[in-house]
Amino acid sequence: MHNDRGAQEAIFAEPKSQTQMDYIPCRRRAANQTGLLSAIMTHNLNREMQVSAEEPARSTTEQCAPWWAFLRLGTRRMRLIRRTGPLTKPNGRLTLTLSANPDVQTELLHYLKVAA
Repeated sequence: MHNDRGAQEAIFAEPKSQTQMDYIPCRRRAANQTGLLSAIMTHNLNREMQVSAEEPARSTTEQCAPWWAFLRLGTRRMRLIRRTGPLTKPNGRLTLTLSANPDVQTELLHYLKVAA
């Protein structure tokens, strides 16, 4: 019996496809461990950010579905990171220059407010 393991299997599949966790970048063990740890931390940060900032989309069900309908890391990357803009250095201070996109601004400010 499969025991409704679809959500758990998706947790392992997402880092493989979205953070290159299934790729071994070099011949040094320490470098590969660092790459794997950064992939896991990226995945966990994405999930923690959503859990902290949003209310659960579901309640307890018979099938034990997860409470949150998580956005995939690739979706988060497309909605926030690739839309924002470049890092610039006006007056010697590193600054993220946002594009004139009100949706990105609203979502980014929401996450910053929750994190504060």
